[in-house]
Amino acid sequence: MSIINLEPSICVRLVSTFASCTSCVDICPTQAVSIVNNLPAFNLEACVGCSGCVGVCPNEALQTDNYSPVDLFFNMLDDESGIISCQKNIPCLSGLNVEYLYSMALIKEQVVFDIGHCSTCELAPKLLSQIEKNVEEVNFLLEAIQSNKRVETKTLSIKNKEDDNRRGFLSKLNLENIAKAKNSFDDAVEYSDGNIKSFEIDKVHIQKMKNKSLPNKRKLLFSALKRIGKPDKLHVIEGEDISFTSKKIMDEDKCTNCQMCYRICPTGALSSNHKSSFIDFDPFLCIKCHICHDTCEPNAITLSPTYNLKEFFEPEVVRLASFNIKKCQDCGAYFTYTGKSKYCKNCHEEEREALELWGMNGRE
Repeated sequence: MSIINLEPSICVRLVSTFASCTSCVDICPTQAVSIVNNLPAFNLEACVGCSGCVGVCPNEALQTDNYSPVDLFFNMLDDESGIISCQKNIPCLSGLNVEYLYSMALIKEQVVFDIGHCSTCELAPKLLSQIEKNVEEVNFLLEAIQSNKRVETKTLSIKNKEDDNRRGFLSKLNLENIAKAKNSFDDAVEYSDGNIKSFEIDKVHIQKMKNKSLPNKRKLLFSALKRIGKPDKLHVIEGEDISFTSKKIMDEDKCTNCQMCYRICPTGALSSNHKSSFIDFDPFLCIKCHICHDTCEPNAITLSPTYNLKEFFEPEVVRLASFNIKKCQDCGAYFTYTGKSKYCKNCHEEEREALELWGMNGRE
């Protein structure tokens, strides 16, 4: 049994009840993940700790007790071999997100995926395609920025070099690991009867949800791109060829300026000012979680069919939409003026309902 945890405040399914993200459910090779009350829930008896769900989570809301992609990233910087293997330093290669892999490839002399154990792994039918997809995307992006580096896949079939005797086990039990081991044991006991581990939302989660923040994988990618410098030529690629960010298009005729898209954006890629007089978009802050699209009722916001890799090196905020903003003559609140009512939507509706009760027409 492996212990998997969710930080609900950064799960895109909490940010919007309209969110369609089911990445963790779709990738799980043992069907240990399900959606309960609009959030991922886990059957810990079925979970094998592959961390595939960690690798595909757009906002890094998931973590397991036996794997940290951040720790792996920094450990790899000191590993001259550059080998990543399920028998050496990761539960499964599918647990390494494209951005971490891309950042490693940009910085290190070589990165090698050992796929030698995939042929005999019972999880491979579900996870190997994701591993191959990640490597293909990273190598495509490396080529697109004129880098000669590539992530290699080799059938090394290396053996586990960890000392698994009691002396080796005890040497790893520092205070932090003891705490983790105890928590894992407590969870294992609690869910050993096959109960589903689900999560409830409290005020703390709601408060955290309001904070805009970038996942660690994007911060590390920022740093890696700064280290390599801007290439001579920057290509425009197909939007579907990049999985972790996007460009967006806004149909201003459809947009009602309801403000939902930038209010729910977990990273602040979509933003506005205190008057809500525009909608701006920063492509390199986008994690392509799709919740802005899922939430937009008039379908005013869409994905651009292309992505300019210039955004990797010269991020530019683009204005998707601008609005004519007026001050409500009743309550003083700012609202989007369409040339009709001089009152905000709330005041206009309140007045209309009141006058309707009195048998009179609403004001304009």
